[in-house]
Order: sequence, then C-alpha cells, then structure tokens
Amino acid sequence: MTQTMVPVIFDLDGTLVDPAGGITGGIAAALREFGLPVPEQPVLDSMVGPKLSDSLEHIAGVPAGRVDEVIGRYRSYYRSVGIAQSRLYPGIRELLEFFAESRRPVAVATQKPQGLARVVLAHHGIADFFASICGASDDESRAANIAPGKVEIVGAALATLHSQPAVMVGDRHQDVAGAMANGLDCIGVSWGFAPDGELQEAGAVAVVDSTAQLLKKIEELDAVRAAALSEVQNDGSL
Repeated sequence: MTQTMVPVIFDLDGTLVDPAGGITGGIAAALREFGLPVPEQPVLDSMVGPKLSDSLEHIAGVPAGRVDEVIGRYRSYYRSVGIAQSRLYPGIRELLEFFAESRRPVAVATQKPQGLARVVLAHHGIADFFASICGASDDESRAANIAPGKVEIVGAALATLHSQPAVMVGDRHQDVAGAMANGLDCIGVSWGFAPDGELQEAGAVAVVDSTAQLLKKIEELDAVRAAALSEVQNDGSL
C-alpha cells in the first residue's frame, strides 16, 4: 500500500450485494407466518440497512414481545432461500479485484450479524478480499442484543485497518452517520435503498451512480491525502 492510498470500509446490503428480494421477502414471509400485518413494498424496502429488531418494532409495528420469534423465522428463510436470491451489484467484483491488485485495504461494516455477513460474502466469493468483516452480534435476541450500532461497527472496522483516514461507502443515512461519528467521509451509492436525497441530506461527500464513479472519487481522495502529506513534509523540512 502506498502512503496515500485511502482504505475503504464498505457497507454490505445495498452497497456490495443486492438482496434481490431475499431480505424483504423473508421479512414478509415471517410476518405472514405469525399472522402479523405485512407492510407495503416501499416500507419493506426501507427496512433494509437499519438494525432488524429496530425495523421490525418501529417500522413494521411488530410488538416487542414477538420480535425475537419473527427474527428467528426470518433468519431461517434468509439462510435457506434469501442468500441464493442475492447477487453482487455490477462492477463490485472487478472493483474489489482491482483494490486487491493495488493492495488497497478494504473492510466491511454491516448491521447484519457478523457470522451471517461472512456467509453471504463467501457465497459470492468475495470474503477473502476484506481485511475484516465487522457486523452486529450473532445473537439477535432482544435480551442479548445490547448491540453495537453502526457507529461502533464502523469504528471496529476502522481499528482493524490501522489507518487514518479511511472512507466509508454505503447506501443509507446510517452509513453516513457511522462514518461521521468516526471522523470519516462517506461516499453514498445510488444503487441501494436510500430514498432520493437521503444520502445528501445526511452529509455524504458525494453520491455515485456506478463503481467507475466510485473508484474515481476514491482516487480523488487519494490525491487530497497525498497533497496533505506533502504539505506536512514540506513544513517539517523548513
């Protein structure tokens, strides 16, 4: 890695991997099985990204006492059906291969349970690209889940990279907030689940429409970092 190559922390669902209905279909199936109301598709889409227990309770209106059983049924569906429905977004594999060839460190920070995140990334053959895969607790029960939020998960991923600054890449406002709380910029991607304007309003430094644009923006940050380092070195030589 060169001194000026900025490490990258990626969100997972909506950024690297398109769930392609595997998440929303699983949530709907779990709610239906327990006789609970199933929200309209746009509401289900809004549940991709945030912590699942929070989304079930505060978006889908699941009673607190039933959240654990709904999560359990959803996870069973997701492992047996949902993962196979997912796919990588266009250009993601090629981007990760390029980063590997150029020795740019990359990590994942997701609110998906950490073990499951690794399973998903391995299913798509990209788990080995990442220096670390950081996620939520594998025990999602309300009793055990005094869980790290996006801020803590991004912080954990950053710690594994042993480098400042890094840049976060994500598709929801939680990614931007998690980055900013750790002193990082966040580049938003338009191909995920954020409603129009969400990422800009949250404070993303840019919103890109393709992996080519994403690479260009990251390389612009490399140049900014190189200039800053050069200025520091020049000041030190005076």
